[in-house]
Amino acid sequence: MTDLETRVTPPGAATLRRAAPALLGYAAVRALGLLALVLWSAARDRSAYPLLTARWDALWYTRVAELGYGYEVRLPNGDVHSNLAFFPLLPWLERLLHAVTPLSYADAGFVVSLLASLAAAWGVFAVTDRVYGRRAGVCAVLVWAVLPVGIVQSMAYSESLFTALAAWSLYAVLTGRWVTAGLLASLAGLTRPVGLAVVAAVWAAAVASFLRDRGTPTTEAPPGSGPGPGPGAAAGRVAPRALGMLLAPLGAAGYVLWVGHRTGGGPLGYLDVQAGWRNGFDGGYAFARFVADKFTSFPSALAGLGLIVGVALLLWLYVVCVRQRQPLPLLVYAGTVLALALCASSYFGSKPRLLLPGFPLLLPLALALARLRTSRSASVVVCLAVVSAGYGAWWLNGSGPP
Repeated sequence: MTDLETRVTPPGAATLRRAAPALLGYAAVRALGLLALVLWSAARDRSAYPLLTARWDALWYTRVAELGYGYEVRLPNGDVHSNLAFFPLLPWLERLLHAVTPLSYADAGFVVSLLASLAAAWGVFAVTDRVYGRRAGVCAVLVWAVLPVGIVQSMAYSESLFTALAAWSLYAVLTGRWVTAGLLASLAGLTRPVGLAVVAAVWAAAVASFLRDRGTPTTEAPPGSGPGPGPGAAAGRVAPRALGMLLAPLGAAGYVLWVGHRTGGGPLGYLDVQAGWRNGFDGGYAFARFVADKFTSFPSALAGLGLIVGVALLLWLYVVCVRQRQPLPLLVYAGTVLALALCASSYFGSKPRLLLPGFPLLLPLALALARLRTSRSASVVVCLAVVSAGYGAWWLNGSGPP
């Protein structure tokens, strides 16, 4: 299958009833992860809830929701951490939910994350079901749920919200709903900088569709069959695609330009804000140096070797995605997420969670799981869910995500 040539699915394939097994399995995995976190935290005489809602980026989002933009922290080394680095959709939703319910801003962020994670799981199912069928869709959701850093899906972070918007935008592209795809891509662009990946997917699919239409020869209608499609029908197909392409980058572009205006840095002012956090795009140079430094001593060399194996596995998965001829928008989206995560000079411990929205990379694993007998695939998922729950509990009670 190439481009938008996808498996034909029956009407109502993305309804809640069809997705129910995937969503129930996802909820069970996430509940296990939260239970492990509560028990692990209690054993250390700590509360699990602040780990999910009031540390690291979650605290920054809450401050934006409560106080707006303009807060910054100046570090002794001269770095400036400004909350302008955090895109606005999640804090907007936190503020809205706080305004209409008794929930605090932190509680609102947690609720938004939980609901968004279910929407994301549904979107992952819908995309995979569309391309490979229902069984593969269920397996894709479960594989996404049992990722080692899957606990982030339950935190008051923006990963779940972004993945939901990205997945449903890709589904809209696959089903030819161009305006919906553009609107969702624009919202994804208001959620995280990696919204660029969704925009790229929409644009690539639209351009490929335009080229395919140009390469399709027109044929005369047979006698007695009435007039052919004509230029009006062609225009009717072109307009939604063009509008979707126009809408897709508006969210990210609007926020970046607003930040540049606010800081006086012009169109590239947002890059200056990110530089204050020591974030940037250097083609992977800083990450390569970080890995190389691990080989200066024996214990850390094992970690360096693990990082190399992990990157090789990600690249191999992408190659498999290409060989399996995933639709073009999925390949463009996953490739862009992968490139932005590996080639950014951001905090290296955050790279696993930055890859969390790249669910198309997991589809080869989902297909392999779907080929197993149900009892065997269930055993694999249960084992992975237990390991993921334990790792997530240990991780958040230790260094955790930045």
